[in-house]
Amino acid sequence: MIESLQLRHHGADEAAEIVDHLVDLYLEVYADGGEFYSEDRYRRQLDLHMQRPGWELVTATVDETLVGYIYGFPLPPQTRWWEGIYEPVPPGFTEEDGTRTFALSELLVHPAWRRKGIAAALHDELVAGRAEPRTTLLVRPDNDAAHMAYRSWGWNKVAKLRPNWATAPTFDVMVRTA
Repeated sequence: MIESLQLRHHGADEAAEIVDHLVDLYLEVYADGGEFYSEDRYRRQLDLHMQRPGWELVTATVDETLVGYIYGFPLPPQTRWWEGIYEPVPPGFTEEDGTRTFALSELLVHPAWRRKGIAAALHDELVAGRAEPRTTLLVRPDNDAAHMAYRSWGWNKVAKLRPNWATAPTFDVMVRTA
């Protein structure tokens, strides 16, 4: 672990002050990601997500430079998160009540800072303190490094999902129980 690494929790109001930094890092991480990873789409997503009750961000900085972050929010009863699941899931799997599932929406680390334990530190800092009995995330099927990391942190693939957005890729749905 990096000695000067600092992890910090932010609510939406505080995070609003650093949105441009969050977007800049996102665009650097997904520089070759295509239309789905555009600045406009991500700004809209981030704005919508930050409005969700319980939204939480953890940033990782080294010498005051943003090197990574993770954020998520509890899924509300009428969530659209599960729309697009196309593999069978257990009965009741997609039912939400606002306290059942925390959705981990983004976890990213600047390419120059990867393989130093930052993603694991961010993950543990956000997920470990959650009251929800399970956490979910979506990961690209071809992202082998992410799959390996998530499995080592106790995540399991449950299904596939393609969001109902024109340029959205297909994702693996992963779940981790508390």
